[in-house]
Amino acid sequence: MRVIFNEEMKAVADDLDHMAQDVRKAINQAGDALLKQDVEAAQAVIDGDVEIDALESSIIDQCVKLLAKQTPVATDLRVVVSTLRLASTFERMGDLARHIAETARRSYPESPLPDNAKDLFAQMQEFLDETADNVVAMLADRDAKIADRVIRNDDKLDALHHRTFELALGENWNGNNQQLIDVVLLGRFMERLGDHAVSAARRVVFITSGFDPSKEPTRDEEGSLD
Repeated sequence: MRVIFNEEMKAVADDLDHMAQDVRKAINQAGDALLKQDVEAAQAVIDGDVEIDALESSIIDQCVKLLAKQTPVATDLRVVVSTLRLASTFERMGDLARHIAETARRSYPESPLPDNAKDLFAQMQEFLDETADNVVAMLADRDAKIADRVIRNDDKLDALHHRTFELALGENWNGNNQQLIDVVLLGRFMERLGDHAVSAARRVVFITSGFDPSKEPTRDEEGSLD
């Protein structure tokens, strides 16, 4: 029975790794759509979200079967339950990348960002690209050190997100009304991506050690846009 459980859990872990890689690709392509007015990248993110959703459904089904058939306890139960939560988190990250891509596609061939916002959003995208790489790496290796780095670095994205409000409310704002709405929403979507990455990192720490690095609920668990 132990061999069967390990084999089935390995299949679930492979699907979760695949899901994380798909989310990283979606984040990268959403950035290209936003910053380069790449409508093909935008459409690829939108179309690819179906696969991310399908992987989540498959992982949930596999985990439910494992819980029903194998009745795992202790560490095994922690892994299965955390896998369920990670799949949900990655699905939300895919949705957020899709929201960014849809905003970019809607405004094409124009940018949803005024000129004086592009550098700020480029910095946010650079941070998210690096975070997505870290998420894939920490999950593949169950690396708590990388997970801890994702958690600690989130303040940098929060600071960049705060600057989007300063820009939108500042005297030097030079965009139109639609761009004002887009800047606020896009900044929120990108900040939420960082929050979900932190949630995933906390789950990896929990899987490896049984210790929750924060007693407070993560922001994505408190409820908000995706």
